[in-house]
Amino acid sequence: MPLTPMPTFDDAALQAVACGCGTPDESGRKAVAVDPDTKTRNLKRLRRIEGQIRGLQKMVEDERYCADILTQISSAHEALRAVGRELMRNHLKHCAATAIAAGGDERDAMYDELVDMMYKHSR
Repeated sequence: MPLTPMPTFDDAALQAVACGCGTPDESGRKAVAVDPDTKTRNLKRLRRIEGQIRGLQKMVEDERYCADILTQISSAHEALRAVGRELMRNHLKHCAATAIAAGGDERDAMYDELVDMMYKHSR
C-alpha cells in the first residue's frame, strides 16, 4: 500500500486556531471536558506530591544521606508522571477527540499539538 504524503499547513491556518482543542489561548485555555473523579484524584495526588517536596526540603536542610534524598526525588518524579498520564488520557479522550471530530484547521492543529506533546514529554 503506497504511503500518502503528510499534509502541509501554512502558518496562518495554524495560528487561526488558538490551540488544538479550539479553546482560547490567551492564558485562559480550558479543557473541553474534565472527568470530576479524575480531577479529584489528580488534586489529591498533587497535594501528596506537595508534601513530598516539603519533605525533600527538610531532608536537604537536615543534611540527610544523599542516596535517601535521591530515592525520594525519584518517588516524587514518578508521582508527577502518574498525574501527567491521567491528564494526557483526559486530553486525548475529550479535547483531542472533539478537535479531531470537528475536522479542518482544528483537527490539524490538534495533530500538531499531540506530536509536540509526545516529543516534549517523552524525555
